[in-house]
Amino acid sequence: MTQQKLISINISLGSYQHIVSDIIALARKRVSSYVCVANVHMCIEAFQSNDFAHVVNSADIVTADGKPLCIGLKWINGIVQDRVAGMDLTPSLFEEAAKNNVKVFLYGSTDKVLQKIKQIAQAKYPQLSIVGTISPPFRLLSEAEVQHDINNINNSGAGLVLVALGCPKQEKWMFSMKGKIDGVMVGVGGAFPVFAGLQPRAPKWMQEYSLEWMHRLLQDPNRLFKRYLHTNTLFVWLLLKAKCRALFSKNNVSLQ
Repeated sequence: MTQQKLISINISLGSYQHIVSDIIALARKRVSSYVCVANVHMCIEAFQSNDFAHVVNSADIVTADGKPLCIGLKWINGIVQDRVAGMDLTPSLFEEAAKNNVKVFLYGSTDKVLQKIKQIAQAKYPQLSIVGTISPPFRLLSEAEVQHDINNINNSGAGLVLVALGCPKQEKWMFSMKGKIDGVMVGVGGAFPVFAGLQPRAPKWMQEYSLEWMHRLLQDPNRLFKRYLHTNTLFVWLLLKAKCRALFSKNNVSLQ
């Protein structure tokens, strides 16, 4: 799949449906692989850490979750890219997994959220097979616990593993599990509680105008205010720098 670098991460290009189809193709073959669903936060984390940039850019697919990334690709590179957000990807993958007889495993979040997802998903997609769930503890796992989780996932026959540990933890976990888990892992971040109906998603107009971050900020201002102030400001600054470099390079070429 063709990719385009934006600031610090290589974003996979293609239509929404094309990317969904590619993920399902990996799941059907149970290829050990992973998908990063990238937003501004992930982009800035990768910019500030070469190690984390390596984790993201080693993924088999990196989707443009955040609308600002799609805007950046168009503004800097002239590329029109569909947004492939975790909150949209989750139901789409459930639907396609049901159609293609792909078994699904859920990893992350809480038992309450996981059981609610199973209830809703299997009612909406009767052919869907969710073959297991794990809500890992909020601490470092022992080697024995890690191996136990790997065995549970592999023995379930799952080809698609949806991971919700939050950025950057879920990306690092998927990177460490490549070659160990027999399936495609997709880091869907905060999509689990939204799909479970326990947390509202931003209205459509906010999504269209790149304001979904503001909706999340209003839901949890104490935790997110400093993060968004830093990441959003730095992202805009880095986009401006990238645009200036692109214009400078273009002008130099035209003068030669």
